[in-house]
Amino acid sequence: MDNFQVEQDALLQSNSGTHTLARGVEAFDKVYGLGYEVGHEDWSPYPRVNTLRQTFLDRPYEIDVERLRLVTQAYKDNEATPRILQCAYAFENVLLNSTLHIYEHDLILGEIAAPAKASPIYPEFSVDWIIDEILHSPFEERSNDQFYIRNDQDRAEILELCEYWKGKSANEIITAHLDDDQKKGSHMGEKVFQTNNYHFAGIGHFAMDFNKLMTLGYDGVLQQAKSAFEKLSKQDPEFSDKRDYYKATIISLEAAKKYIARYAKFANELASTEIDSKRKQELQTMSANCAQIAGGAPQNFWQAVQLFNFAVTLTQIEGNGHSISYGRMDQWLFPFYEKDVKERAVSKDFILELIEVLYVKMNNPTKLKDKGTVKVRNGRGFGGESLTIGGVDAHGDDATNDLTMLMLEASVHTRMMNPWVCVRLHENTPYELKIKTIECIRAGYGHPKLFNDGPAIKAMYSKGLSIEEARDYAVVGCVEPTIPGKEHGWLDAGYVNTAKMMEMVINGGRILSGPNAGLQLGPDTGSLETYTSFEEVLESVNKQFAYWCDQLCSCLNVTDKVHRMIKPTPYISAFFDGCIESGKDMTYGGVKYNGTAPQAAGIATCADSLASIKKLMFDDKKYSGKQLLDAVRDNWEGHEKLYALVNSSKIPHYGNDIDEADELFTFMFECFCKHIKGRKNPRGGKFSPGVYTVNANVGMGLYTNATLDGRKNAEPISDNMGPVHTAGGSHDISGPTAIVNSVTKVDHSLATNGTLLNLRFPEDAVSGVEGRDILVSFVDEYIAKQGMHVQFNIMSSEKMKAAQKNPEMYRDMLVRVAGYSAYFVELGKPLQDDLIQRTELRF
Repeated sequence: MDNFQVEQDALLQSNSGTHTLARGVEAFDKVYGLGYEVGHEDWSPYPRVNTLRQTFLDRPYEIDVERLRLVTQAYKDNEATPRILQCAYAFENVLLNSTLHIYEHDLILGEIAAPAKASPIYPEFSVDWIIDEILHSPFEERSNDQFYIRNDQDRAEILELCEYWKGKSANEIITAHLDDDQKKGSHMGEKVFQTNNYHFAGIGHFAMDFNKLMTLGYDGVLQQAKSAFEKLSKQDPEFSDKRDYYKATIISLEAAKKYIARYAKFANELASTEIDSKRKQELQTMSANCAQIAGGAPQNFWQAVQLFNFAVTLTQIEGNGHSISYGRMDQWLFPFYEKDVKERAVSKDFILELIEVLYVKMNNPTKLKDKGTVKVRNGRGFGGESLTIGGVDAHGDDATNDLTMLMLEASVHTRMMNPWVCVRLHENTPYELKIKTIECIRAGYGHPKLFNDGPAIKAMYSKGLSIEEARDYAVVGCVEPTIPGKEHGWLDAGYVNTAKMMEMVINGGRILSGPNAGLQLGPDTGSLETYTSFEEVLESVNKQFAYWCDQLCSCLNVTDKVHRMIKPTPYISAFFDGCIESGKDMTYGGVKYNGTAPQAAGIATCADSLASIKKLMFDDKKYSGKQLLDAVRDNWEGHEKLYALVNSSKIPHYGNDIDEADELFTFMFECFCKHIKGRKNPRGGKFSPGVYTVNANVGMGLYTNATLDGRKNAEPISDNMGPVHTAGGSHDISGPTAIVNSVTKVDHSLATNGTLLNLRFPEDAVSGVEGRDILVSFVDEYIAKQGMHVQFNIMSSEKMKAAQKNPEMYRDMLVRVAGYSAYFVELGKPLQDDLIQRTELRF
């Protein structure tokens, strides 16, 4: 028995499996509908929430110039100052001088130094693409993810300010530090792997220590930094670096306090002129809330929620990182809920309304991304704002409480892109929570996603955490488990297109077709024309993976070091264990646990390609290696019989509970994990593999030649842990149980950066009490078989096709894309088509 199991069993002995019934406002088994309804009525019982929701939908996506202006001014004024202090002064300048916004009906204040639904600009990371797209590929003319610059004056100012940043941004400096071998396979070359996420934007994918903030408030954290600064000795060889870190932290935290105090004053000024008595009282309360939390710890639920919103939006103002997630919100927020309810300070109804207002508010931040990124990753939000509920506590006991249920009710009442609600499940999850979760899923808006505590905790434990720490994991972004306030994991660090690596395997390391056909891209490890056994093919896979993982990881280490040079983040570092204690910013490795976590895309594409090679070339000996190569080189044209064969059930395909096929998937999965896991990064941590694509499989497919699974040029590669579906047909034909059996033949905990399985059912497949209970049993089976992560679309192909034809009628129809939900009509057509092509399952 391994150490994980010994420690897990010891701490589970006290777990009786009993629980106290957690209650929301509504019955746990309330039915919220079945799929999206055209012309639906308002979902929330609170008129304020419905008004705020509609206001959000009606606002345009804009680009705001103010942050760019204030940051540029601060950098110019402090050019000789150490970089971490430049960052702090820029943060301070934004917080003290940006325009404040308080919207009608709002109960929670704070934006990202830009109006609601408007994106700021972050020149610290990259500007070349901004200049290029303004001049040559206007943001408003994109096929999807359009943004609008308000006027020609703003357009001219953006161009002028961006000129200052040429040669100074992270992207340019990263590029200058990469060698030709690194570049040729990256997003700058043939796109075998893509690391542009952290070239063009800040590091995200973390959750801060909300417990620390809620307990100490800004004053308490500031005092920690000041005390550590006072103890700093000049005998310390790192004195100057630590001195600058502490100064930057103190500047940033004091700026945060002043910023919140500005809102307290502004709300009070509005209240003084407000004639509606109810709104006047709301503004006065919001002013008092801000006055309390500008320094002190929150005293009630409303103040805690207000402090939370400031803490997160300030993180987005400072660092631009996507997937700034909310941790286990039902756990860290529960003491404030419990206190208010016991003291009868507010009703549970008001608490639910406040959560719903917060949920709508969470959608206001938007993020401008380059055209290359939005081809791969559609979406105009910051992305990845996961909110984790449920699961076990540090002792292994179920942690469900009233807020767990209320947060699900708020999700189904608002039905918006954010937050990305994630329910942690385990063997003793209460029946009531499972039913409430399934009813939300059946409502067909793509939330929540489901995580299995078993493999997720095992994965976290294997990274060196204690079992108690591992049990406190939260999900950040689409997929990735992390420990709030203790881990800076550099999750979502880069995508590996394994289908392009397979192209190197079958063609001697050379590009197969297209304008660069024949170019030697990777090492020559053999080709289909030279292999004499299937074992040689597998060994070639292993060698190509080793080579390309070397290139990928070396690129990420360069990027890591440049972010340390260019954009330390002293504000957010204050809310992670180890930074104040060590005097090191999180970009320098100050956090207790550090990692770097890229992910593999297209594993099933590779597995089914291997199945074709094994079956046709070696087992049946019906086709030569040259014939197979010619077929994909010709994009299957003139090879129609072979094309039909590889897309048929005559080839054993992954996803059908066929051991022979599933073993090939397992081989690919484990090959990637072993070549990533354990490598060292510059912050003293280690690399961690993930196996998922989110929606990048569509964008990656655009740059990928035909593959031997029966995929044609530019078609999407396989998504996440799911089976292949090509224009020639879906490869999973044996139903959802067979898919689960195939998916769970691998040890998901090896992918310590997470896994993801998407499943889609038409509405009638899960209708009625019988359909609900079948879906509950299906999820129970997935949990029992140790799958890590699963999520559902409850939507027919016909409904999505109807939305393509009449988008105005389906404006707020959410779909589960991958780790996130998005408005279907706002997605690019290639991604819409990929969603439609995914197998429609029935029990």
